[in-house]
Amino acid sequence: MANSIFRDQARRDTYAKYEIKRLIFKSMISDLSLSKLTRFHFVQSLNKLPRASSGVRLHRRCVRTGRGKGNTQFFQLSRISLRELAHEGLLPGVTKSSW
Repeated sequence: MANSIFRDQARRDTYAKYEIKRLIFKSMISDLSLSKLTRFHFVQSLNKLPRASSGVRLHRRCVRTGRGKGNTQFFQLSRISLRELAHEGLLPGVTKSSW
């Protein structure tokens, strides 16, 4: 459990570190006014970046337990953690529905 949280945090740190550089390389590659040789150089530079710097490799995980499935985007919690914290009254604005 803790290992998955640390691994995810390391990937997020790597993504943040290389995000600007990756965006610059991608924009230069798609710029058709540049020569093919120059664009090819930027493709090679992009390929030299670490794989973990790609945003596709990020996965949403629960910040409390590290669970990888059933997460809410707003709270960044799994459905199980969300239910526990809501029943304890620790989430502001969340109430149990009844009808």
